[in-house]
Amino acid sequence: MLSFIVPAYNEELELPRALAAIRAAAEASTLPYEIIVVDDASTDATAEIATHAGATVVPVNYRQIAAVRNAGARAAKGDIFIFVDADTFIEPAHVAGVQAALAAGCAGGGARMAIDGSVPLWGRIFVRVFCAFYFTLANLGAGAFLFTTRKNFEAIDGFDNRLFAGEEVYFSQGLKKLGRFRLLAKPVVTSGRKLRMHSAGQILALTVGIILRGKRGVKSRARLDLWYDGKRETKARPSATSPVLD
Repeated sequence: MLSFIVPAYNEELELPRALAAIRAAAEASTLPYEIIVVDDASTDATAEIATHAGATVVPVNYRQIAAVRNAGARAAKGDIFIFVDADTFIEPAHVAGVQAALAAGCAGGGARMAIDGSVPLWGRIFVRVFCAFYFTLANLGAGAFLFTTRKNFEAIDGFDNRLFAGEEVYFSQGLKKLGRFRLLAKPVVTSGRKLRMHSAGQILALTVGIILRGKRGVKSRARLDLWYDGKRETKARPSATSPVLD
């Protein structure tokens, strides 16, 4: 059984499309599935939208992405965990790729990303450089899309609840200790809103700060506004994507 785990905070704009994409991808598979939306103290219609879409809603009040994903895993009934962010859109090829990778003996994996909607030129350059190091050289999974088995998730104790960002790096490294870590060939599409709603200076300063401070720099929400300031776009954007980022 497939368990799709979707962490969400005030995602009423992006969530309907994300859940519809998950359902379409899951139904193309031969395996039974469930969709779990972990609603982290949203103040908008996130929970209602998830319920209307047929997802199981797990209400929490953590405001911490690692803890939210772990809460979804605790509620899951499946043997395969697929973590999909609420502003990320998958296709049947991703579910098929997950099944194939795990059947081949991989411990888990993720996918590269394509950015949804238009973003500034500096944003396209930044993401292309970042992804070249993150995916191609380091072979790490991004939080937008990660997968593993229940057994492997439990073997590495899931996501590190002490971290407010970067938890996917340590999650990927933990899975690598168990076996091969595979990035799927087809990128997932994820929102470019952070690049539209924050300046180049803000994102660069945050990135450099995390690199310099390391793990100690992500053990609180301080200086992590990119993830926790709650900024959201107010209307849907065209669904065209940027070129694939690898």
